[in-house]
Amino acid sequence: MNDQPSLKQFLDELSSYADQDAAQGAASAARAGVPPIGQVLEIAGSGSRVVMDADKLNELQSHSDQSMSMSGQVGSQVKVKVGSSWLVANVRTLRAGDEHGTVIANVDFLGEGSQRSDGSLASFRRGVTRYPIPGAAILPVTTEDMRAIFAADDSPHVEIGTVYPTDDIRGTLYVDPMLSKHFAILGSTGTGKSTSVALILHRISQLSPEGHIVMIDPHGEYSAAFKSCGELFNVDNLQLPYWLLNFEEHCEVLLTTDGAERQRDADILAKCLLAARTKSTQSAQFGKVTVDSPIPYLLTDLNQILVAEMGKLDRAGDTTPYQRLKNKLDELRADPRYAFMFSGMLVSDSMASFVAKLFRLPSHGRPISIVDVSGVPSEVTSVVVSVLARMVFDYAIWSRTEAQRPLLLVCEEAHRYVPKDENSGGQAVRKILERIAKEGRKYGVSLGLITQRPSDLAEGVLSQCGTIISMRLNNDRDQACVRAAMPEGARGFLDAIPALRNRECIVCGEGVAIPIRVRFDDLEPEKRPASSDPSFANSWRETGDEEGIIQRTIKRWRGHGK
Repeated sequence: MNDQPSLKQFLDELSSYADQDAAQGAASAARAGVPPIGQVLEIAGSGSRVVMDADKLNELQSHSDQSMSMSGQVGSQVKVKVGSSWLVANVRTLRAGDEHGTVIANVDFLGEGSQRSDGSLASFRRGVTRYPIPGAAILPVTTEDMRAIFAADDSPHVEIGTVYPTDDIRGTLYVDPMLSKHFAILGSTGTGKSTSVALILHRISQLSPEGHIVMIDPHGEYSAAFKSCGELFNVDNLQLPYWLLNFEEHCEVLLTTDGAERQRDADILAKCLLAARTKSTQSAQFGKVTVDSPIPYLLTDLNQILVAEMGKLDRAGDTTPYQRLKNKLDELRADPRYAFMFSGMLVSDSMASFVAKLFRLPSHGRPISIVDVSGVPSEVTSVVVSVLARMVFDYAIWSRTEAQRPLLLVCEEAHRYVPKDENSGGQAVRKILERIAKEGRKYGVSLGLITQRPSDLAEGVLSQCGTIISMRLNNDRDQACVRAAMPEGARGFLDAIPALRNRECIVCGEGVAIPIRVRFDDLEPEKRPASSDPSFANSWRETGDEEGIIQRTIKRWRGHGK
């Protein structure tokens, strides 16, 4: 840089030579009252380097325009003139320049827009068609420019908050691109993640009151948030028929062994389960019946078939696997905790009504089903989630010839069900969620993953999410995982993730025009999930009725069987 004119000389000369190509941006900016702050140093694909005048940046910090006052800071935007277009870039890193009073910045180009008569930016769109040449003037982005950059088009969209650092520019999510290519909401505990999830789902529900959303709620947080616009299901009213389980899910519930013994038990279960399904009075009308077919069968039939098969054996020792299966089956039928799944001796074909109420077909203005699995015994929670997710996917596959009714499956605490460890339990739920992530968009199934530990998610699942909404993440591994999943142009925003305030997020991907930092709107108290942390200091000051609290708690505890 020493053999070139100084940056200050360059900026001064721009005013004198406004007719030169390198000065076109400055001339346009002068008409809008915006001073140049630097010049392009090096161009390299999506990312480039610019040099800026530290004094001019310091002067801008007291500017009345909030966007201009942030210019030159990490995460802020700058613009450069290329032909008749403005190119917008995001500042990723800053360091002191070789020349005194200069700052070197790495920037990522986000998109471009046309120029209005007053020199400001208009009609912004993602992507870059022409790059600037080294020496082109760098200018700060004004609030009016920001309005053009973040102006929502006519596509269906929802507003979720305010774009940083402005007070009134709205951050929007485009619903179709976000849902058709899946999305993930990430954030450490205590960042306001649950409330933000509720806000986004409320806004989508308001936009599409006849939508079809199924949410898996492992902690019972969201029932309070959606009681006015959703249907709430838990162990008391879910009534999930056991015969909807496929063979793999039957194995996870009924088999208790490992290794070679497990394979032997599975072979026996497959034979007996197929016989029970085939014996069903309804099986004849469905043609070919397989061990996976969701055809109602009686548990008593399965029991009798196990006993009959056991009776055919010569040596008493061979009956052990049959006895294991029979004992487990008897245990499930007798355990009141499993009544929501293994209830009663009478079996009716309730599949149509179950699908209709769970998938909100029709919605009647209540488009979301909250399935609270907090009361489900922990041994079968992953199986219950597997059945629900698989039914969403299977319904979409088998209804392809009908009028389209796309489904959104939202999975809270997703790292539980699609863990990085491939040898952990719950393989059925892992397989179906991975399949939805890879293939769901072909069939009109959208997946929303919510997690506080993205680094514990299976490899590849996060990268299948076209839109990533990241709140503050405190763990280095989680930050690295999100960094790997986010597109190149969002790198400047990623450095802000550890510094985000509560209820603030970075959004990038298909659901937004360009990566944005957004402060979420406040949600009405009656629409918030029951996830607020208790105040130890306040609660520990309260006394009275401890005996009654204990008695009522123990009654519920014992009555629930857990």
